Amino acid sequence: MSLYSTLPFSISNKRVGLPIHSPTFQSFIAPLDDILPTITPLMSRSNRSITFTFDYQLKSLIYYHLEECTSAQALLQMMADDEFARQNLIPEEGLGESTFDEANANRGAIQMLEVFDQLGRKVSLRIGNPFPKLGDLVAIDGSLIDATLSMTWADYSTNANKVKVHIGLSLCQNFPRRIALTTGNGAERPFVSEFLSIGQTGVVDRG
Repeated sequence: MSLYSTLPFSISNKRVGLPIHSPTFQSFIAPLDDILPTITPLMSRSNRSITFTFDYQLKSLIYYHLEECTSAQALLQMMADDEFARQNLIPEEGLGESTFDEANANRGAIQMLEVFDQLGRKVSLRIGNPFPKLGDLVAIDGSLIDATLSMTWADYSTNANKVKVHIGLSLCQNFPRRIALTTGNGAERPFVSEFLSIGQTGVVDRG
């Protein structure tokens, strides 16, 4: 287990057979504790139920970035070799490569957006509005990013494969509140009514 998942070093319980506690990893997943039970479950695309649920998927993704894994195969290998990962990231039924691939087939896109939205609400309540005289200002704009080859729906032109990310940015609090993905030629206009709530003011360009 690397430096990232074990900090600080004063882990109180290292006896064999007992759970390994990682204060660092716990600090990353703590904000998710009351969110994950409300998230739409991952659906299986076969007649088998998914044991590697979204809870495991999201925690594994956090672990993936903390450990700076270079691929999904590298993550699976670390989850097999690392006692901490086996205890915290793998269901009791175990985790085979086919089960892992099926659970990650759609990357949990719907679930990720739900988590993003709920975390944004929590952050917004904690920060408050430091500029109340301006009201609640939300900038809405989109930006093109390169799509992967498998994202065939994102074709932008005959020689480019791009996806457009649309962001609702809270100008007073300086953090993104809403996010959506479309094909590269998607417009911001449809998201104005979706991103804004009653009492908010949208800041948008002509598009």
